Amino acid sequence: MLAAVSAVPVPVGPDDAPATDDRRLLWAWPLSLFGFPLGGVLAHAIAGEVDSAGAAIAGGLIAGAVIGTAQWLALRPRVAWLWIAATSLGMAIGLTVGAALVDYGVSRGDLVLMGAVTGAGVGALQAAVLARSIPGAVWWAVVNPPAWAIAWLVTSVVISGNVDDRWTNFGAGGALVFAVMTGCVLMLLFARASREAAAV
Repeated sequence: MLAAVSAVPVPVGPDDAPATDDRRLLWAWPLSLFGFPLGGVLAHAIAGEVDSAGAAIAGGLIAGAVIGTAQWLALRPRVAWLWIAATSLGMAIGLTVGAALVDYGVSRGDLVLMGAVTGAGVGALQAAVLARSIPGAVWWAVVNPPAWAIAWLVTSVVISGNVDDRWTNFGAGGALVFAVMTGCVLMLLFARASREAAAV
């Protein structure tokens, strides 16, 4: 009888759920970054080079949907599925504006500026979704432009020959830098949310 009672699983209380989500983020967020090269390859295959507004919109929607899905899988249940739509739309808007701003150039400076504008579009719409469940989500909108810009800078150095193909987003090397910058901010935001929930 005692053995049967001890085998009954202990239910996880609401106070334990945020901590579990935070620990999950440590490994799930870096894995989500495979969405960047996968999204870029798929967008390139379907929409082609980012050399016009039409290609930027289509490529941004496609790559953004893949990236957003990978990130959402890492962040759920902390964020709603609207994260996917926000990422897709934000990338389409940001990439279209950013690429046009640099006249579809691929110099290092062009890529950094295009990345910053793309990151602004993505970060703003993602932050709107994040704000539904996490306080201080404005910091997510702040960190994304420099994170995208630096990630593009790294990519332009690591795979300088491929940038002439006018991809929608940076590659795996840039994604690693992006993971560190944005992952730290996410951990701080989630930790703050957990502390505030525990204090209630």
